[in-house]
Amino acid sequence: MALTKEQKKKIIEDLKEKIARQKAMVFAGIEGVKVKDLSNLRRNLKAQNCEIKVAKKTLLELALKEKGIAVGLKSLEGEVALVLGYKDEILPAKITYEFSREKANLKILGGFIENKFKEAEEIIILAKLPSREELLAKLVGSISSPISGFANVLQGNIKGLIYALSAIKTNK
Repeated sequence: MALTKEQKKKIIEDLKEKIARQKAMVFAGIEGVKVKDLSNLRRNLKAQNCEIKVAKKTLLELALKEKGIAVGLKSLEGEVALVLGYKDEILPAKITYEFSREKANLKILGGFIENKFKEAEEIIILAKLPSREELLAKLVGSISSPISGFANVLQGNIKGLIYALSAIKTNK
């Protein structure tokens, strides 16, 4: 069933509002993906403050153009979904990539991060990076490692002194 002009305007306005709030966008090919799988992806994205929008390429193109973003969506094959991330720049790519590994029909086609278009390969590389929390944990571990090693060395000297004193005490 064809959409009326009013429905199309409403879709474009909704897309423009979401594009204005986003920190990152990932374009995903969803041709052949089952509705049940797409619902699971939508649920996973929502839990992480992300969202997926499925709309016609021409409507997506119009909404992006009005926000000053030029992407050749018409050159992309099949149905295209827009995955938006509102909190983290890498999270939409990470969730979409993990899902695409489980469901071969979902394909990452590219994305917008830091107002620059990134090819699918770049988005996949970013998606494979550890999360922000993992990187912070590694940083804290790296920073605290020398300090804890130093504390162990100091304890070793005290233990050595105690062993020496107890050896002297037992020899008397």
